Parts: sequence; C-alpha cells; structure tokens
Amino acid sequence: MGNKILLKAFCLWALTCFLLPASSNGLVRIGLKKRHMDLQTIKAARIARQEGKAGVGASSMVHDLGSSGGDIIPLKNYLDSQYLGEIGIGSPPQNFTVIFDTGSSNLWVPSSKCYFSIACYFHSKYKSSWSSTYTKNGNFCEIHYGSGSISGFFSQDNVQVGDLVVKDQVFVEATKEGSLSFILGKFDGILGLGFQEISVGNVVPLWYNMVQQDLLDDEVFSFWLNRNPEAKEGGELVLGGVDPKHFKGKHTFVPVTKKGYWEITMGDFLIGSHSTGLCEGGCAAIVDSGTSLLAGPTPIITEINHAIGAEGRVSAECKEVVSHYGDLIWELIISGVKPSKVCSQLGLCLFNGTSGIESVVEKEHKEKSSAGNDLPCTACQMLVIWAQNQLREKETKETAISYLDKLCESLPSPMGGSSIDCNSISTMPDITFTIGDKPFSLTPEQYILKTGEGVAQVCVSGFMALDVPPPRGPLWILGDVFMGVYHTIFDYGNLEVGFAEAA
Repeated sequence: MGNKILLKAFCLWALTCFLLPASSNGLVRIGLKKRHMDLQTIKAARIARQEGKAGVGASSMVHDLGSSGGDIIPLKNYLDSQYLGEIGIGSPPQNFTVIFDTGSSNLWVPSSKCYFSIACYFHSKYKSSWSSTYTKNGNFCEIHYGSGSISGFFSQDNVQVGDLVVKDQVFVEATKEGSLSFILGKFDGILGLGFQEISVGNVVPLWYNMVQQDLLDDEVFSFWLNRNPEAKEGGELVLGGVDPKHFKGKHTFVPVTKKGYWEITMGDFLIGSHSTGLCEGGCAAIVDSGTSLLAGPTPIITEINHAIGAEGRVSAECKEVVSHYGDLIWELIISGVKPSKVCSQLGLCLFNGTSGIESVVEKEHKEKSSAGNDLPCTACQMLVIWAQNQLREKETKETAISYLDKLCESLPSPMGGSSIDCNSISTMPDITFTIGDKPFSLTPEQYILKTGEGVAQVCVSGFMALDVPPPRGPLWILGDVFMGVYHTIFDYGNLEVGFAEAA
C-alpha cells in the first residue's frame, strides 16, 4: 500500500515537472538568430560610421546623455549587428526582433505613431490600443547613437522575454528613427542590458525589473554566440544562469570597474608575441554584445593593420610629423622626457597637467573643434607610442623611424572594417588580450569577417579605431568578435564579468 502511494506521488511530481515551463527553475533561454554578413551591409555600415563621426573630434568622443547622468560612446550603428532575438510587448504580446545590447540600458521599439520616418515602415510597430495592460506615460525621450538618433515617448506595458513576463516595464515608443542603420537593419528595436546609470530618463532597465520581481533564481545572464557560419542556431542568451554546454573549462572573472557599461580593466595587448605597451598599466574595456567589431586606440589598430596587411589611409600629416619630428621624438624619449610631455615640448600639443595632452588647435577653438584639427597632435602621440615599442625591441633609430613611416600608411579608415587579402589569413598573427592576468587570444580566422564564396569572397578586419582621451580613455570595446570566441557571463549580483572558451 505504502509503495503504491509513493509511486503515485512520484508520478504526480514527474508530471508536474514536465508541464511546468522552462523558466520555472529560474533559467530562461532566448534563442538568438544569426544574420549572415553581406557586402552591401558592410559598405552601408561603413557609411553609417562615417556619417556618425563627421565633425566629431577626439575631445567630443564621449557624449553626455542628458538626464541619464552617464556617458555613451558613439560607436554603435547596429547595422552590422548579427545576433537578434524576439520579445513580446503588451497583452496579448506583440512580437519584435531586438538586439540584446549590454552597451545600452533602454528598451525601445517603433511606435504605430511613427508617421514620418521611413525606417518605421520597414519594421513591426507597437500599437498601444491593442494591449489591455498598457499604461500611458507620454514623456518625451531622445537617444543618441554614433550614426543618428531615435526619439519618441515613454510608455508602460508588460514585456515577455522567453517564458518570463516583466510587468509594468517603461520603454520607448520611437516616433522618429533618423539613421541609415535603422532603415536597413534587420531588427525592430534595442533591448539594453546595461546599468541604470546610463539609462536615458533614468528608466529602470528591464533586467533590473526581472530581478526585483523575483523572476530569476540568480542575478546572472550569459551569452553564447555561435561563430559557426554553417550552423542553424545563432546562439543563446541565458537569463538567470549559465548553460555548461556553452563553454569549456572555468571562467576568469574580473570586477566591473565602473557601473554604466559593463566596464572592466584590461592589461597588456599583444600582436603575435610582441607587446604594444599601451595597456601595460591597464586600459578600460567595455564588454558590448551590441557591437560586432573590436574597437581600440588608433595607434594599436594601426599596428594591427600593418601586421595583417589591411588597407589603410595614408596620412600626409602623420608622414610629415615623422619627417620633421621623428629624430626629436626619438631623442626626447631616450633623454628621459615623460612620453606624455614629448609632443607638448615639440609644440604640437599642450600638456594641461590633468587629463594629459590637449591639441593646440583644440585649446584655441574648443567650441569649434572638428575631426581634422588635431591631426598633428594625434600623429605625434601615436609616434611616441610606436617609438617606445621600438626602443623596447632594441631597434636602431634609423630602423625605428623607417618603421614609423610605414605605419603611417596603415592608419585605419575612420569608417572601420579595412579590407584584407583572404589568401593571406594563414600568415597573420594571433591577437592577444590580457584580462585578469590571463591571455585571451584570437586567431586570424576568428578576427577576420568573411562574406561571399569563391572569387566573390570578401574579407574584412574585425578591428576598428576608437579614440577616447584621458581620463576616460584609452578605451577598448570587446564586441561580438571577442564574445563569439569566449563565452561571457554578466554577474549583476557580484558586479563582475567572466570569460571562458566557448564550446
């Protein structure tokens, strides 16, 4: 008799477990679709970046987000974002394809009240009248990105992510989308997974509400991005934990150094086995699922371009500085002058004593700075870094200056995505990031993006230049190129980020 009761109880328990949704254990899986890159999209992304950077000098690379009280790096245009997922807004849910973006904190989708932006006619639009759980807010909102902005108004409704329903989430109904990215992009909106410190309007992010409404067992989410171009499964975002099948070995965890973005400190950066020296004392790095490429300081990206044979833009200003000041730069460094003061002693930059070097032109015309005004100063700063590396390699002055002149021909395009000879990939060096005192390497096959097949195949560098001045910079962006190789855990509870080799 007792055995029969136990058997019935076991069967009832098993049936209950079977019928419960996957999210009942606090773990929610969001399947990600991977969009294949094509040449048209790559070119459009370059144009979008160029439009976004027009008139933006180094001093204005970090913008304030109004009432958000935070900074945003105008790098993204989302046009070349490859990993997309679905959410539902309202009751019954209206479905939208979004980018799950750790580099921003707001949720926005196109509004049915978007009448005058072409982009809105190519994407799903939220209709508040269709939802029984909609609550009016109406406050105006504008979010700036590198290649344009979206504007609209705040609304409140339930948001379904996987099997979870977040109640009363404030989001943006976009009524204006002023960018090529939003017209050609395969996504409807953006779901930010960053911190509230960079949330426009100080809106409580969706992730925060998931935690506060006790929808998850653990305050953790993780990304697995499938880099296999032949695979049907694009990847997976796991909310509330991790899937052991997505990684190998143990994660290396490093603390979040500044809330806003998921910002960490990165150590030395190697091209092959050679140190670049720039980040030996530590560089800030943002782990950003909403950015496809890897972005870093121009001097390092230039050295990478030179090493992998990427097409650059020959800089007359750079070569002129080498010709006129190469010997002096070398002698000043050898004589013991602090690298941060070399260019000021040459009269190309001013040293302001706090944030380091400031362009003479920028000092005189601070309110009218433009992209080209501080090129001699910028060129000098790059040459100082490269000269230091040559000294470290114990090269002669003549060899070093010749190398500096060649590097001027490898300056990265401001549009990003330099073209590569596909036949030379096997000869390219590994690129290594140092995180938590451990090396994280990328092979050429991992950092080169390919599109097309056979004679039509095009190869593009996964690196682009981003210059942010001190004290905020130098700054790196670790986008999908990095996250595809290394499974990434975002631990909100312990404020840390973990990396392990992706399975």
